[in-house]
Amino acid sequence: MKNLVLIAFAFFLVSCGGGGGSSPNSSNQNDESADNTLEGEICINTSRENLQKCDLKHDNLDRYYYIYIPNNLDANLSVPVLFALHGYGSSALRHLNYTDYFSIADENNLIVVYPQGATTATLSSHWNVGGWTSKSPIKDLDFINTVINLIKSKIQIDETRIYSSGMSNGGYMSYHLACNLSEKFAAVASVTGSMTIDTFNDCNPTHPTPILQIHGLLDFVVPYNGNRGSKSIPDVIDYWVSYNSCGLNPDTIIKYDDYSLVSYETYINCLNDVNVKLILHPEMGHDWPTTQSHNVNASSEIWDFVSKYNIYGLTE
Repeated sequence: MKNLVLIAFAFFLVSCGGGGGSSPNSSNQNDESADNTLEGEICINTSRENLQKCDLKHDNLDRYYYIYIPNNLDANLSVPVLFALHGYGSSALRHLNYTDYFSIADENNLIVVYPQGATTATLSSHWNVGGWTSKSPIKDLDFINTVINLIKSKIQIDETRIYSSGMSNGGYMSYHLACNLSEKFAAVASVTGSMTIDTFNDCNPTHPTPILQIHGLLDFVVPYNGNRGSKSIPDVIDYWVSYNSCGLNPDTIIKYDDYSLVSYETYINCLNDVNVKLILHPEMGHDWPTTQSHNVNASSEIWDFVSKYNIYGLTE
């Protein structure tokens, strides 16, 4: 079995072209090689080491995603997959630059996937999460599911440890996945995102789901108290606390950030030992926080949280 796994992994690297160059900030992908990995999908090397760009046709649209595969990936161990979803009007490439999940992937035997949202005549690059994107015809749930199937056909991933994280509209999409594709996703994290009214009202998860929300009180794009297009963050947390049957009184830790008091609230005693966690920064706006900017490293917080779980609950 071990030899079969190694052979399959080697085939994936060869079919997708292996690694790329070493320029860390290049945005275009000067192809070193290209090959059809599957019918309808072509993966090419990029100028960033171990990062590939995969193009495919989905629902008659040209779509693509980036995939980061550490060169030290051990296919004999659990290989989780973390989806990283960009915000409205942004791009997968921009998102991968500021999230900096690469070092986390290198250290934790992890694959990271950065899908690109689609555009329409009335919407910039986005994820269709209902609500304010309800006029979008894009079938993003099926697109993400298709990407999962493409990846697992090429490498032996741990299908019980697929996670989603996202910024803003990508955070909304992470919740949308937890509600509508929960049989595939073990845990999700949202940074400056929320749930649209549609996602909230129609949410139908199939298992207790660990949830991490990172938000700022000075976020006026996705307000903490909600607006016509979004549920409030307290409503979102209350929903998942109730769904997961957690205790109602969170464990709270206050950390000092210069003149700010950052609150870490964790709801415990949930079904399957999952947790619901809110990191609330009183002086953060619509930002992806880093240690330098807000003394909160969103990428590390996300991985530290979701990695404790598989689709059945707590793994530790």
